[in-house]
Amino acid sequence: QVQLVESGGGLVQAGGSLRLSCAASGRTFLRYTMGWFRQAPGKEREFVATIDWSGGSTYYADSVKGRFTISRDNAKDTVYLRMNSLKSEDTAVYYCALVRKVGIRNLSDEYDYWGQGTQVTVSS
Repeated sequence: QVQLVESGGGLVQAGGSLRLSCAASGRTFLRYTMGWFRQAPGKEREFVATIDWSGGSTYYADSVKGRFTISRDNAKDTVYLRMNSLKSEDTAVYYCALVRKVGIRNLSDEYDYWGQGTQVTVSS
């Protein structure tokens, strides 16, 4: 089993920044892809960003492109999401996820493990 624990969420003013972290533990796999998703109240979960094992390939949702940056530290089994220029529409619960496959992936159904989520609230 793999456990994912997110941290770094909170309340921030519009235009501000936050950095989310997601630490993986347990039976982490030699090569795996990580992703961030979010779910706002009354809305379906949506893709935010994904990064492959090497960190060399990333992919972002259009709504966050240019503002968010996904990165990872494999020595620490941790993935990060740096969020700049936050907007009120970024308010959501953010989830990290792991898929035991290589290559960037943006479909939630492909992911095998999920964290419990961390709340991000952007005040306008």
